Amino acid sequence: MSLDTAIARLQSLQTLLQPQPVPPPTPTTMASFSSQLQGAGGATLAAVPTATTSQAGTPAGQAILNAIRSEVGVAEQPPGSNDSPRIAQYRQATAGSGVGPWCAYFVSWAARQAGVPLGDSGQGFGRVDDVFAWAQKTGKALPAGSTPSAGDLIVWDEHIGVIESVDPDGTIHTIEGNSSDKVSQRTYGRDGGGAVGYVRLG
Repeated sequence: MSLDTAIARLQSLQTLLQPQPVPPPTPTTMASFSSQLQGAGGATLAAVPTATTSQAGTPAGQAILNAIRSEVGVAEQPPGSNDSPRIAQYRQATAGSGVGPWCAYFVSWAARQAGVPLGDSGQGFGRVDDVFAWAQKTGKALPAGSTPSAGDLIVWDEHIGVIESVDPDGTIHTIEGNSSDKVSQRTYGRDGGGAVGYVRLG
């Protein structure tokens, strides 16, 4: 037997000995299994709830998250300046904006990127208070104590961010502009770290 023939036979045997993937059960096979269990002992097969790390948000909220996830880490240059080339782009989503605290610029930019600009004319806001006042006027505000969803804006007294996800126990994960001089990810308890409310777009 030649060396080539021996190698070919070994490869053939290895292929036969490799475990074959088992296809996942289909709804039909699950139903069949359930009925077999019922026939065997009268038991029913109950659905087991699975934990989730993010309550479903609106399509607009998901679009906002898609826009900002890649922004995490964008920082002021120099630190403490409230400015950088990228932060200047966030400011462009806010009419009449100047260099200054930029958390509201960031969410205005994110909302515009997602196709749901903030403001009656889509002008965006440079002040947190203006964002929440507009949300209350237009029925988009949720009061403190509400259950937020991924993609909602989270509003504090002088700061604003976007909820990235909500754990089953109510823990809230956020992405925020102008947090430690950059776009940062943060985690809060179910009260959102004392949030005054939320804004749901879309």
